Amino acid sequence: MRTDWPERLAAIEPEVAALCRKVADGGRNQFARWRPQIARRRFAPSAFNLAHYLELRQTDLRPLQRHLMALGLSSIGRAESHVMAALDAVLAAIHLAQGRAIETPPPSERQFFRGERLLKQNADEVFGAPHSGRAGRIMVTLPGSASDDPAIVRDLVARGADLVRINCAHDNAASWAKMIANARAASPRLRVLMDIAGPKVRSARVLVGERDRVVAGDEILLAESVDPSLADAPFQCAISLPAIIARLKVGDRVLMDDGAIVGVVARRQHRGVMVKVEATQVKGMKLKPEKGLVFPGVDLGLSPLTDKDKRDLDFAALNADLIGYSFVQSASHIALLQDELGQRRKDWQRLGLVAKIETSAAVHNLPEIMVAAAGKQPLAVMIARGDLAIELGFERLAEMQEEILWLCEAAHVPAIWATEVLSVLVSSGMPSRGEMTDAAMAARAECVMLNKGANIGAAIETLDRLMRRMAGHQVKKTPTLRALTSWKLADAP
Repeated sequence: MRTDWPERLAAIEPEVAALCRKVADGGRNQFARWRPQIARRRFAPSAFNLAHYLELRQTDLRPLQRHLMALGLSSIGRAESHVMAALDAVLAAIHLAQGRAIETPPPSERQFFRGERLLKQNADEVFGAPHSGRAGRIMVTLPGSASDDPAIVRDLVARGADLVRINCAHDNAASWAKMIANARAASPRLRVLMDIAGPKVRSARVLVGERDRVVAGDEILLAESVDPSLADAPFQCAISLPAIIARLKVGDRVLMDDGAIVGVVARRQHRGVMVKVEATQVKGMKLKPEKGLVFPGVDLGLSPLTDKDKRDLDFAALNADLIGYSFVQSASHIALLQDELGQRRKDWQRLGLVAKIETSAAVHNLPEIMVAAAGKQPLAVMIARGDLAIELGFERLAEMQEEILWLCEAAHVPAIWATEVLSVLVSSGMPSRGEMTDAAMAARAECVMLNKGANIGAAIETLDRLMRRMAGHQVKKTPTLRALTSWKLADAP
C-alpha cells in the first residue's frame, strides 16, 4: 500500500528544524540575561530550560502539534521539563525516518528525563520526601489550639500530613513557638511553613441606609471615614489604608468582601470615590467591616512587607523551614525579602521560600520571580487560587492555574495547589462531587494544601488515598498508561 509519509516528513522537517534553532537561540539569550542573578549553580540548568520553554511557547504550536501526532511524534506537547531534549528527539526521529544522517545526536533516555529528576530533587529539598506510595505532599494549616494540644499535630501526622502551615496573621510568637515544638515532637520529618501575612486592605467602619444589603446598581462611597450626614451616600465604607483612594481612577474594578461584591469606580468626589455595584448574589450582600478589598490591576504602591511582617520575620526566619511570601509581585520584591532574611540569619540561602502567586502582576512576572528566588535559595510556588480568582475572575483562574503548573515544571520548581481543597469535606464531613475532581487535579502539584476545620483528619485521609490512586495514572501532564481493570471485555463467541 502506498503511503505519503515521505512527503509529509519532508514537508514538516524544515518547520521543526527552524523551531529548534529559534528556541535554542532565544533560550540562550534569555538565560544570559538571567545568569548574573543565579548564585545557586544547581538552578542554572533549570533556568536554562525555563528560558527555552518561554521561547517555545511564544509560537502557536497547534498546527505543528497535530502534524506530529499524526506521524506518531507528539512529545512536544509534554516538553515542559525538557524542552530542547524533546525538540532534538523529534528532529532526530524525522531524520532517521527519512534515512538522513542525524545532525544533532538525540538525547539518551537519562538525558531526556533529567528535568523530571531535578524537579523531584527540588521538591524533596523544599518539602521533604513524600509518604511512600504517593508522589505529592499534604500540607495542613494549624489551628491556634495546636499550641496547647500536642495531640492535634500528632493526629495530623498519623493521618498523612507532610507539612504544617502557621498563618502569621493570627496568634503570636509565643503560640507559634509552642506549635513548632509540638510539630517537631510529632515527627522529625514534618516541615513547618510560616506564612507572612503581607499588606491586606480591609473595610473599616461601614454605614448602611434603610436597606442592609447592597445589590447591583447601588453605589458605595469608599472614603477615609464614614459620614452619616451625607444623604446622597446611604452606603459608605471606610478602608484600612485610606492612602489607596488617591490611586484609584474612574473605571478601576473594586471587589469587596473578597469578591462577594463586584463594582467599578464610577466617579470621584471630595471625600473619596463612588463605586457602582455591578454584581452580588441575587439576594444582595451585607456591607461588613473587616472584609477584604481588592483592586485588580491597580498599583497600590504598597510594600509586600509591612512593619508587622518584619517583626514576624524575626521569629520565622530562625524557627521555620519555609517562609510563605504573600502578595509578592516582582523580582524586586524577592530581593527585598532576601535582604531582610540576610539581616536575620547568615545561612538564609538554606531557608525555603514559598512565593504565593495571588495577583495578576505576580502571574505576569512569574518567570522573573522564580529566577530571582530560586537563583539564591530553595523555592516553591503556591497557586493561591482564592486571591487569584478575585483578581482574574473564576473563568480565567481555571486556565491560569494550569499555566502556572506548566511554568513551574519548566523551571523544575515544585508547586503548591492551595485554597478550598476539599473544603466542604473539612467543614461538613462529606465531600462534594466537584471538589473530589478538583482534588484529583491537585495531585499534579508537588504539594496540596488543606485548611483547618472540624473534619481535617478525614480530609487528609481522603486526599492521601486519592493522591495514591492518581499517582498510578498520571505524572504532571503525562498519563502513565497503567493497565485499566475497571472494564471487562466480552468473551469471544
